[in-house]
Amino acid sequence: MRIISTPGEMSRLARAIRREGSGRHSLVPTMGALHEGHVSLVRAARDGSTIVTVSIFVNPTQFGPNEDLARYPRTFEADCAALQGLGVDYVFAPAAPDMYPDGFRTSVHVDGLRDRLEGQVRPGHFDGVATVVLKLFAIAQPDAAFFGRKDAQQLRIIRQMTSDLDLGIEIVGCPIVREPDGLAGSSRNAYLSPDERRAATVLSRALRAAADAIGRGIRASAEIVAAADAVIKAEPMARPDYVELVDADTFDRVGSIERTALLLLAVRIGSTRLIDNAVINVRDGEVNVER
Repeated sequence: MRIISTPGEMSRLARAIRREGSGRHSLVPTMGALHEGHVSLVRAARDGSTIVTVSIFVNPTQFGPNEDLARYPRTFEADCAALQGLGVDYVFAPAAPDMYPDGFRTSVHVDGLRDRLEGQVRPGHFDGVATVVLKLFAIAQPDAAFFGRKDAQQLRIIRQMTSDLDLGIEIVGCPIVREPDGLAGSSRNAYLSPDERRAATVLSRALRAAADAIGRGIRASAEIVAAADAVIKAEPMARPDYVELVDADTFDRVGSIERTALLLLAVRIGSTRLIDNAVINVRDGEVNVER
């Protein structure tokens, strides 16, 4: 496994891969602090790809002024050891000044999707995400890129950007990986105290309550959201930012389940903010919930 530290070196390698026709090149963008969710992305990329590159870059432009950039976990040596064991070919780990040199002025805006839900709570967040992902795509020139479905709005925005700009990159969304107690994998789980860690299961319990309501035949959005919200509000350590049922394509709120939708949660446990979601699939009149 080779570690690449500059955009120029990564670009030269990417051009060589394309010129030589080395096979399918897949990229897994990460901010490091790898967990089982990341491992699942790498394994999915490895399956069917000739070359796998993982980027590790804690992107400063997607953090707001009061967010956790300074304390975001950085475990580069452990991450590299894990990636080598997974058969990764290249790790691209640039420094922030190389990605955003003096005079950098460009930002990517995906209108209609960036200013709601996560974008409303974290202004500018998705501009930072879209910009860095576009830079990573331009530098690494992958055939495919792998992202987790836990960050559902991020995944939707990246799909839109990739389509709108005719990038020709396959965007693969991979299932949420959960701990045995249901908590979705997240680098921010490391911030939780033991008591907070137990309380954090409220997100998956809220999704389960909503799924149970749907299983009983409830289709009204307000009732489904209320079932999830009640579980969250019953946990003393939990403070919800939002509980929303939205159309999976437009991210508009829906009044009832008529087509594929997403139930999205953002909850603060102590000082740690966690997100989770469930996909509500509608096919041939049948409704099922994927968490």
